[in-house]
Amino acid sequence: MNIEQARFNMIEQQIRPWDVLDTSVLSLLSAVRREDFVPAAHRALAFMDLEIPLENGGALLPPRVEARLVQDLNLSKHDVVLQIGAGTGYITALLAHKAQRVTALDSRADLVAAARQNLRQAGISNAEVQQGTGAEGLIGQAPFDAILLTGSVQAVPQALLDQLKVGGRLLAIVGDEPMMRATLVTRTGDKQFEHQELFDTVTPRLPGFATANRFTF
Repeated sequence: MNIEQARFNMIEQQIRPWDVLDTSVLSLLSAVRREDFVPAAHRALAFMDLEIPLENGGALLPPRVEARLVQDLNLSKHDVVLQIGAGTGYITALLAHKAQRVTALDSRADLVAAARQNLRQAGISNAEVQQGTGAEGLIGQAPFDAILLTGSVQAVPQALLDQLKVGGRLLAIVGDEPMMRATLVTRTGDKQFEHQELFDTVTPRLPGFATANRFTF
């Protein structure tokens, strides 16, 4: 496989058609080697338009969804970011190139270790990965300019919204199958938040977040 041709095809055939047109994000996708963040057993799938399964559950999001999340968070170089759901560290690396500092949380010790190693090998020095579900945020480092949830939740906990700076943004995929929406929440005041639905997609649930009880008959 021609790696660079496969990367080019991923960007031009999957990512651009999904309204990822920010040139800084497209440049990052060319520079950050996604294949280095994919488990060795699935490396041949690194540039394909699909979720890549992880051992013991969970999955890496399709490249077009990763790129759209990074673009729509609209980061700048002074932003301090909290990421919930580090996975193997690929989105963390993209965020780190766009922001001042990134703290990523993941509930699984094996993924925390993998993400740390992958980020170190990629030369990323302004991101750290900690173990935790993230449902309560990271109050000791709040407030944040931006918070990204890289998986779906039934609803965004108020505890996370409260850890945004005024003017800060939280981006999450919210809802239940078969209908989930990427939702951008902007804190406009002490107790004021604006919600904007950006696009439809379906992603795996983030562990550790509350869900409403369902009745069965």
